[in-house]
Parts: sequence; structure tokens; C-alpha cells
Amino acid sequence: MSGIGMPDFGPDDHSDEVESETESEVTPIFELENVSVEFEMDRGVSRVLDDVTFDIHRNEVLGVVGESGSGKSMLASALLDAVVDPGVLSGDITYYTSDERPIDVLGLSDRDLRKFRWDAVSMVFQGAMNSFNPVMTVRSHFKETLEAHSAADEEHFERVHQLLEDLYLEGDRVLDSYPHELSGGQKQRALIALSLILRPNVLVMDEPTAALDLLMQRSILSLLSDLKEKYEFTLVFITHDLPLVKNLCDRLAVMYAFDLVEAGPTREVIGSADHPYTRALLNATPNLDTPIEDMNSIEGSAPDPVNVPPGCAYNPRCPLAEQRCEEEDPDLVQVETDHWAACFYWDDVDDAIPINVPGAGGETDE
Repeated sequence: MSGIGMPDFGPDDHSDEVESETESEVTPIFELENVSVEFEMDRGVSRVLDDVTFDIHRNEVLGVVGESGSGKSMLASALLDAVVDPGVLSGDITYYTSDERPIDVLGLSDRDLRKFRWDAVSMVFQGAMNSFNPVMTVRSHFKETLEAHSAADEEHFERVHQLLEDLYLEGDRVLDSYPHELSGGQKQRALIALSLILRPNVLVMDEPTAALDLLMQRSILSLLSDLKEKYEFTLVFITHDLPLVKNLCDRLAVMYAFDLVEAGPTREVIGSADHPYTRALLNATPNLDTPIEDMNSIEGSAPDPVNVPPGCAYNPRCPLAEQRCEEEDPDLVQVETDHWAACFYWDDVDDAIPINVPGAGGETDE
């Protein structure tokens, strides 16, 4: 929004909050409408985000899942208006402040956008453990960030130490270290602390545990859950590993061919998925509790962004596909309260594609 002065993107004030948990869960902090990203290429237009319309709820943990190349990372970049050139981002992205004032993200000036990206929304990019400047100490990274946002005061430096302590890191030792002197898990936790230093209302994490071993992955997820409870922010967690985040996320949004194909409460999506792709994704995920003969890879491959098939993009790989699926692109339809699926035959998937993984029937691991 140009012409409104410097917007106040500051952290939500929960001290006088009287809303019930149920009410707060359904209050949007982001609204996306017809959001697309296109790249001009020699062989045609590559559309890597395709008219996404979706709300992100305030204070929820939203898991965005799908195969590599499904558009997950591009969705994350779009939230911050951070799509790199020559990509063209279009549509409407509205962010709501703590007092529910709407902010047109794509209409922000460069100055306001820089403030928005740290004060309102912060992001941990994929492979970010290697993004620390190797010739700078960790302390210098924090100091540089705080100075850039006119926040290099005693209160914020105390917050640095508190965040590191919350992440089970020795403050001064980590701050005085160079990145190569820290393990992968330590670097990732230091990066999480850096992303939260200005108390953003939304933290977006793009495959943050992909380079870590399973034990460290679970440790990071546990720490994120604790941090969210303490600091009350909205978490958008992007991953290809659906089972990994099923106990972290309140809702799941499943992406295929650069658009959403299913979204709903985690328990429902895992226990009774209504889109054939979501079920195929669940059945293709290795786990120790399912016999190997019951695990099935998804036949075929994801579509080329320059040549997405007409109709439903999943139809070439879908066992339920009929002629209608080849000709019409299904909209997201409400199948349960807050559960949506983009499939003409969502009511037939139970019999056609049984879910062969733990959690089917609505149960999740404790």
C-alpha cells in the first residue's frame, strides 16, 4: 500500500487477548487470491505458481507439502514478494496486522517491503544453513540485522541470548563462533533464532530439516513447537516429507502442478485424504510400520511447467481419471468443515485408493 506511511508490522500483542482458541484459529493472517508466478523462457511461459487462492490462519502451524517441483518454495517466496527476476508475480496477497488492518503486500514500496520482511514475516530459506557469511561470526550476523532495522539496543541483544537459550545453544560461545565451527544442527538453530529476532508474526520455513539426520529433524520440530507456544507466531512449514510434520501441523496444504489440490486439518488429510494425489503421496512414503509390498511409488512424473496437461493436471497419473478430468480443471470444493479437495471424484477415493499407512482413519502418532 503506497501512500499510507510506514505500516506498523510489529508483533501481535497477546496481553489483552480475549478470543477463544477456536476463534483465533479461523482469523486469517494471509489471504491469497489468484496468485501466480510466471517466467518467460525460450520454449514458452513457465508457470510455477498457478492461480493459488488460499487463507493462512493466524497462529496456526500450516504444513505445505508435495513432491519436488510442485511450487511449494515459490509459494513461500510469493508471501514475501520475494520472487526473483525475471519471475513475474501477480494476483492479490493481503496480510492482516494484529489489529486486522489489511496490507496489500504486492503494493508495498521498497522501503516498506524491507520492513515487512522482518517485522511481519521472516523466512528461513532452503539450504540456509550454508547462507551464513563464512568470514563473519554469528554475533556479527545478529548485529548486522539489528542495525539494519534500527533495533541494535539492549532489549534486542538480550532477546538474542534468550532465543539461543530457548534453542538449547550456549549464547556467547555460539555468537563468537564462525559458521564452520558449528554443527549443522547448531547452525540451523542459530538461523531460527536470527529469523525470530525482530518478533515477526509469521515464520516461513522452506525445507528447514532437509540436510539434517532424522534425530536432529525431530529435535528441530520439537523446538519449533515450543517456540511457537512461547512466542505465539504463525508457522508455515514447507516440506516434501508429510509424515515428518504430521504431529507439528494444525493444517496441511497439498500442492501438485503449482496449485493446491487439498487442504484441511492434519488429522483429516492424513487419515481420510480426499484427493487421489494426497493418497498416492501417503502410500509412497517409506515407513517402518507398513509392509514393503503395500508401498507404491506414484507412476509417471510431475508435469512440465511449460506444458501442464489440460483439465486436471493430475489426470495422466490418476487411477480415477475419466474424460471429464482431461477436459475440465476441478475447483477446490468443501468436503468437510475446513477440508477442501480439487477432485471431481473425491467421494470415490476411499474404495479406489486405500491409505496403507499409520494414521489412516484419523489417528496420529503421539
